[in-house]
Amino acid sequence: MLPPVEDAVLQHNPDFAALYKTLTTALLNPDGSTKHDPTSKERNAVREELKKHRLEAAKRHFLVQAISSVDPTPQETKPAPSLTRRAKTQLQPPRNQVSDLPTPLLDLLILLPPFLSHPPPTLTPSSTALLLNSPPFSDFPSLLPQLSTLLSTNFHSFAVHLARVANPATNPSFVHRTIPSLPDYLTTLTASISNRQDSLTRSRLAAATSLSNLLHYHAQALALLLRSLEAKHGPIARSLEFRATEVALTAQRQEIEAQTALWTVRRETYSPEVVRALGNYVDHLRDAKARLGEAVRTLKGELEGYGVGGDREGRMREMARVKREMGKQVEEVREDMERLGRA
Repeated sequence: MLPPVEDAVLQHNPDFAALYKTLTTALLNPDGSTKHDPTSKERNAVREELKKHRLEAAKRHFLVQAISSVDPTPQETKPAPSLTRRAKTQLQPPRNQVSDLPTPLLDLLILLPPFLSHPPPTLTPSSTALLLNSPPFSDFPSLLPQLSTLLSTNFHSFAVHLARVANPATNPSFVHRTIPSLPDYLTTLTASISNRQDSLTRSRLAAATSLSNLLHYHAQALALLLRSLEAKHGPIARSLEFRATEVALTAQRQEIEAQTALWTVRRETYSPEVVRALGNYVDHLRDAKARLGEAVRTLKGELEGYGVGGDREGRMREMARVKREMGKQVEEVREDMERLGRA
């Protein structure tokens, strides 16, 4: 699988992004091999040969394991291939049982695993021929049916256990029916694991990209916060504060200077002579006010003698009104007489 590249790297490097796209789509396979290899046919042939050898090695390994794990106990005493029963039998103490298998078959079961192992034991051709012509290998054709039965039982037991692991929810009585589908299940499971790994890798890259973006935004937020703090407590803010303090001190100084100028003008305008003259004038006004008050009281007394004020004032006003009316009547009579005389 080609190593994935973060989206941020591709976005910040357009040339590399184009090269990466060309490599992943036109030149290389998902496994990293080239698509234009002139020796692809030879490689495919070697790969197929390698698959054959792997298959043969796997078959040999399974055969050796099956032969090595053959249980020589009687068939009727062997437990059924069940996980729960096997767990129970593990808790039970072992019982001494006598094998009903013939001795040549037991010897063959003991000698076959090392003989089939890879690489085989180092034997000379004469030793190998002597071994194959001696019991129990010389009795192999006659022992083959029994050996096949034992191996078939072992392989079936392995397959049942594998099917039970692959299908844990299936009824144990029907697990053997899923044995034919094990190869397809294994292929599907392998492909699913590969796809999940690819998806997990992409998800990790997406998470890393999101985390990188989050850290970038966090850094931007911190930068803005620092700028705000610098604007509030930095050189500019201190400069503005100093300017405001200077303006305040200048205003205070100008206020004091204005007060000083005011007192200076007052001192120059109101000299001691002017102050004394103004004081004398104030005293004169106070005396004049007192004299005017005394004159007003005297005049009020005289008016009271003429009936102004109190009950007599009403009678005097009525007499004045009657006099005015009589004067008007006399004037009207005079005008009438003059008009008659002209007539």
